[in-house]
Amino acid sequence: MDLELRHLRIVRAVAEAGSVSKAATVLGLAQPALTAQLKRIERALGGALFERDHTGARPTALGELVLTRARVLLPAARQLQEEAARFARFADNADGEQQRYRIGATNSPILGGLVDRLAAAHPNASVSTHTSWSANELSEMLMLGRLDFAAVGVCGDSSPPSGENLSWRSVALDAVCILLGENHPLAGEPEVELGALAQENWAVTPGDGCFADCFAAACARAGFTPRTIYETDVATCVHLAQLGRAVALCQATFRLTPGVTLLPIAGAPLRWRQVLGWHPESPAAEAAPALVVHAKAAHMDAVRRSQRYLNWLGAHPGFGTVP
Repeated sequence: MDLELRHLRIVRAVAEAGSVSKAATVLGLAQPALTAQLKRIERALGGALFERDHTGARPTALGELVLTRARVLLPAARQLQEEAARFARFADNADGEQQRYRIGATNSPILGGLVDRLAAAHPNASVSTHTSWSANELSEMLMLGRLDFAAVGVCGDSSPPSGENLSWRSVALDAVCILLGENHPLAGEPEVELGALAQENWAVTPGDGCFADCFAAACARAGFTPRTIYETDVATCVHLAQLGRAVALCQATFRLTPGVTLLPIAGAPLRWRQVLGWHPESPAAEAAPALVVHAKAAHMDAVRRSQRYLNWLGAHPGFGTVP
């Protein structure tokens, strides 16, 4: 694993917070995820960076060396980003109209609609996209000026990737649903109790954040521990559901393909919040309010394509596109 700036930010956050659990809260990560990341960083650097016990975390000699370098490199990277952002302003027209939209997304239901709306509203602008399973990676790209906007999802009420001074706006709050093969015994139900799926295998797409922990907790409340979990791409999740080999967790706005049906989970124990982010000091920040409007409209379009979810929203007014 190559050392990256985000790894140095993690080391700095643990040192400043004085414990892994406090740093996880600051960074908006689950503690097990941060602990695993810290172990990977320590393996890459060749030794322990912190001495950890019940009182907290204290830097080792190696940790002090890394922190000394981090305190130089991180401000230098931030200064480079600011200088690059100022330079990038020359890409704008004299009338100030944004001429470039670089958008990152994590399996977002709004990305296609957002691109379509931007292309219609700004036919002379350059619109490009970058996809990743990692919201943290896209946050890093925003901070480094490699993206103008990022459309990502976060679990429930969790915070978006913290980054350094990034701005985030909520676009929608959706229920996490399931995909079943059309021949599954529960396929014709209006919704399904999570406990009714205790004997199923599961298919999920990868991601960072706390969703895996929240899913495990929801299953525990329903009285079971998930059996086999296949972590794979969207197409394979759908295929496994079609074959009846797994139940796939999916976003409520998922566009159905032949052979599968979408069901809400009773009580909506899992939620997924769509957010749009940008760096407030970047040239693109001036276009952010209009992007938020486009993103909300794109989400509403996605909702309208799913009559079942649209009907479900009628009985669950706390969900859907943010007004």
